[in-house]
Amino acid sequence: MGRRTGSWTRRTALTSSRKALCPTNKWEDDVSGGYIAIDWGTTNRRAWRMSAAGVAEASLKDGRGILSLTPDEYPSDINAIRAHLGELPVIAAGMVGSNRGWREVPYVDAPAGLEALAAGCVTIDEAAATLVPGVALRGAARADVMRGEEVQVLGAIAAGLAPADALFCQPGTHNKWIATEGGRVTDIATALTGELFALLRGHGILSGMLDGTVADGAAFQDGLARGAGARDLTVALFEVRARVLLGRLAPDDAAAFASGVLIGADVGAREDLAGRTVQLLAGGALADLYAAAIRHGGGTPVTLDSERAFAAGIHRLWELTR
Repeated sequence: MGRRTGSWTRRTALTSSRKALCPTNKWEDDVSGGYIAIDWGTTNRRAWRMSAAGVAEASLKDGRGILSLTPDEYPSDINAIRAHLGELPVIAAGMVGSNRGWREVPYVDAPAGLEALAAGCVTIDEAAATLVPGVALRGAARADVMRGEEVQVLGAIAAGLAPADALFCQPGTHNKWIATEGGRVTDIATALTGELFALLRGHGILSGMLDGTVADGAAFQDGLARGAGARDLTVALFEVRARVLLGRLAPDDAAAFASGVLIGADVGAREDLAGRTVQLLAGGALADLYAAAIRHGGGTPVTLDSERAFAAGIHRLWELTR
């Protein structure tokens, strides 16, 4: 049984018996019928009604990320999700368990697999909601943390989408590079690539110049070449303005070039890509840009279904915490 502090239950050991999710058996009949899984991010969230076998049966997505909520609002938001997906217990991963979310759930230390994550889960009994911890890198020269991405990574391995020893790339506002060995997260490196691009686009000397389309083309490839291995990234970024003013870069291509510089610097900082397969947990235009950058760096990108990976990871955590 877990250690209680008020209404919290810290799962310090795994058990094969089902642990009550609240003081009464209100949810007991629903547990056998499934649960709600939530990937709760900073600006967005996705929720799925999952069957007892781990199959997604219905879903919703909205902009109610943690920045939209105060801690007191989470119970009513959980009720609203249940109104759409069913009166079921909840397991939630991501920023909901951060110090800016609902309740802070302590990180588990790398190396960490699904069993370690399950042992670190916390249940808020009165809400029948289990929160998943993130993973921290403490013992290396660098310090890093993540919440939510580890569920996708370990889920991809559990589902057989990726090998147990692999390098993952998860593009986003904060791009993650995650290494695994033996099915456990062993290294994390977070790059502020997307956030920097958004800041440059909205503020400062380059604002107003980066409104064009960003796609893999000549301008983006030129940016990749300029950014890859650049030790003068701030100089390279000012070049965006200089190139436009001097007629060396079309104004409509400025955004693609700047994006190429930033992604090129991000991917180019990896010294282990040549001849290596990179598991790309993303889809859409951003995944295409990172795939191009990984190929530029000598790696081979393999695109994975991030939703399928999350479903596999969260379902295994659900099983381990019952």
